[in-house]
Amino acid sequence: MTKDNYFMQEAIREAEKSLDEGGLPIGAVLVKDDEIISRGHNRLIQNNSVVLHAEMDVLENAGRLNYEDYTKCTLYTTLSPCPMCSGAVILYNISRVVIGENTTLIGAENFLQCNGVDVVVLNNLKCRDLFLKFISDNPEMWEEELKKVGFTTEAV
Repeated sequence: MTKDNYFMQEAIREAEKSLDEGGLPIGAVLVKDDEIISRGHNRLIQNNSVVLHAEMDVLENAGRLNYEDYTKCTLYTTLSPCPMCSGAVILYNISRVVIGENTTLIGAENFLQCNGVDVVVLNNLKCRDLFLKFISDNPEMWEEELKKVGFTTEAV
């Protein structure tokens, strides 16, 4: 198993944790020097939050790192990061983002790449299947979350 696949499995564990809590199955881990320094998962529903996407949660849980630490980090996320989360990656100079899958919803990957971030998409079937099952089991909840940010299911 490659390092990227190993760390993505850890992000999937976070996604499953969110699902177990009644939330969206999206997870993330922040890795520096081949060690997980932070874990997070989507908490929009659980915390009635407007910003606690998995990527934002993992950054918050990491605490305040210094510039050099952020530049040495890789963010692993099960789903393609949205514009807000991608902006945070750029703001904190995270140099690499590994995405589990981007077929169910594509985020601001071009924005990341245009700002010098190395973006890797694993096309991990477990990430995709976990998210598709959530959508199938919770279509109204997913529709509501999409409407909050201006999307419809037709756009997905």
